[in-house]
Amino acid sequence: QVQLVESGGGLVQAGGSLRLSCTGSGRTFSTNSMGWFRQAPGKEREFVSAITSNGGSTYYADSVKGRFTISRDNAKNTVYLQMNSLKSEDTAVYYCAIRTYYSGSYVLRSQYAYWGQGTQVTVSS
Repeated sequence: QVQLVESGGGLVQAGGSLRLSCTGSGRTFSTNSMGWFRQAPGKEREFVSAITSNGGSTYYADSVKGRFTISRDNAKNTVYLQMNSLKSEDTAVYYCAIRTYYSGSYVLRSQYAYWGQGTQVTVSS
């Protein structure tokens, strides 16, 4: 059974940093692209960042470009999201996901079949 577990969320002041981790079990994900999404209260889940299977290419939403960095360690079956210069609008539940479909854009939730349970990030202003 495939399982993804996120960690590293919490409460931080604006301008601070957090590092999220997402560790998978049940199968290896080294051949899959991985993504991070987030969902704020009352809003739809939105794309944040993605990384290809070997880490050679990364993608970011415009709202986080230059502040967030995605990376992965395939030996540990783990993907990371380093979040710097956090803003109040970054407050959301953050989810990691495994991309299993490659018929559309990496920003689409439909491209990802497996999801973690999410970790809360709260940025106080």
